[in-house]
Amino acid sequence: MDTKILLENGTNELEVLEFKLDGNAYGINVAKIKEIINYQEVTPVPNAHPSVEGIFMPRDTMITAIDLKNCLQRGVSEPGGLFIVTNFNKLDIAFHVDSVVGIHRVSWREIIKPGTTISTSEDGVSTGIIKFDDRLIIILDFEKIVTDINPETGLKVADIEELGERHRIDVPILIAEDSPLLNKLIVDSLHKAGYVNLIHTENGQQAYDVIQECKKEGTLKEHVQCIITDIEMPLMDGHRLTKLVKSDDDTKDIPIVIFSSLVNDDMKRKGEALGANAQLSKPEIGNLVRVVDELVLAGK
Repeated sequence: MDTKILLENGTNELEVLEFKLDGNAYGINVAKIKEIINYQEVTPVPNAHPSVEGIFMPRDTMITAIDLKNCLQRGVSEPGGLFIVTNFNKLDIAFHVDSVVGIHRVSWREIIKPGTTISTSEDGVSTGIIKFDDRLIIILDFEKIVTDINPETGLKVADIEELGERHRIDVPILIAEDSPLLNKLIVDSLHKAGYVNLIHTENGQQAYDVIQECKKEGTLKEHVQCIITDIEMPLMDGHRLTKLVKSDDDTKDIPIVIFSSLVNDDMKRKGEALGANAQLSKPEIGNLVRVVDELVLAGK
């Protein structure tokens, strides 16, 4: 199946691959997918997490296979089905699924954020829901699934300690991140690094609303001198936010750092075309602080 459908930059659209587990419909952003292959035998890893089926090595690349059914507490997958091979946070991981339905192009505005009746904000593995006429597709939080299996793949918060003693920095930074857990970790890490003047929002739309309000009040410089944004977010994604900011004469000089699990070569080219000043993969929280320092403290 071709997972390389091209999207124009900054249109606020994404491609979602719909797949099935136990007859239920789930989704993953196509931007995370390298390929889809038939199930193949894996080599079990001693003392591995129960959701890790093992490892295999197609084309000289070692890939960890994860039993998605086990992750969702729906039992254990039998041999067969498909592997969705992904790349995010600089990791190659295959997720074992029953079958693939197809690819849907949707706007981020069409994605419904899960309510607390489905899951608590920090514990849930769903980032959004797409409603079609006859079914709901639950978009899974694959980053959280992997981090739950191996916390070492998450944000390297300990990297902040390596920066040494830091002084208070009043430069105002606007953050757009839809994951409550990651939002908190980013804010806490920036606070530890001395950045205390922070506005954190849940998606690109909220961040853009803050910018527009500041423009109206004439307080843009007082509240927004740098923007840190995720890519995948409901209502408005980070690429759309970047495009809007960089195409506005009043805001085009505000540095934007894209901080996302999706920062690979293809995504970097998109971000560069939109005018992003820097792009980092999410584990690199220490590098995020260094990049922000370079962007906002130069000449101060």
